[in-house]
Amino acid sequence: MKLYDELASWWPLLSPPEDHAEEAACYAEWLLGATFPPPCTLLELGSGGGNNASHLGAHFDMTLVDCSPGMLAVSKKLNPKPAHVEGDMRTVRLGRQFDAVFIHDAICYMTTEADLRAALETAFVHCRPGGVALFAPDYVRETFAPSTEHGGTDSESQGLRYLEWAFDPDPTDTTFITDFVCAIRDHDGTVRVEHDRHLEGLFARADWVRLLRQVGFGEPRVIPDKWGRELFGVVKPKHER
Repeated sequence: MKLYDELASWWPLLSPPEDHAEEAACYAEWLLGATFPPPCTLLELGSGGGNNASHLGAHFDMTLVDCSPGMLAVSKKLNPKPAHVEGDMRTVRLGRQFDAVFIHDAICYMTTEADLRAALETAFVHCRPGGVALFAPDYVRETFAPSTEHGGTDSESQGLRYLEWAFDPDPTDTTFITDFVCAIRDHDGTVRVEHDRHLEGLFARADWVRLLRQVGFGEPRVIPDKWGRELFGVVKPKHER
């Protein structure tokens, strides 16, 4: 996907870190209140350009994992303190456990049930007994509706504007499509247009709950947020099965 590869350096103009402050505060509030004592270490899988981490880092000692070298490079500039690891959330194994594990909308790139289960299992493996995990997909099947968004911003000499269009051409499968059209203005004033298509996963609420139970987490909590999404929060049993 272009946005995470050859266009990765433009990410701060498409999605400025400051735009994520309120959302990240909600994640931090839930994670900090889910267990006692509150978690100190946090693993973020699919951390992308590090926008959430730039706010969550005020509360947690973070480790960031993403499969895109370009996005990790963006995140390192924004978040110089956390460890950054290149890895796939389905298969990465760091050999340690954390008080909390967080996966934001990168979980949407799990397009099959097997992929989703593998990512949830990675979260389980890296969560300490008694620790907490939070998953924030853009949609579950029950809440999906076609949508469009637009945005972007400028730096001193560059700019980007985008149109984002999400739709589901086949409601019988486990995927939907998001198309991005980006108009990019470079230092010399030239403007080019890039199209980037993303295939994303879409699963029913019951499938999420079932898979979280299968990998070993405790009873999942479905958490509606103010943006109309449903998050899934879980605590790992203190005594593993």
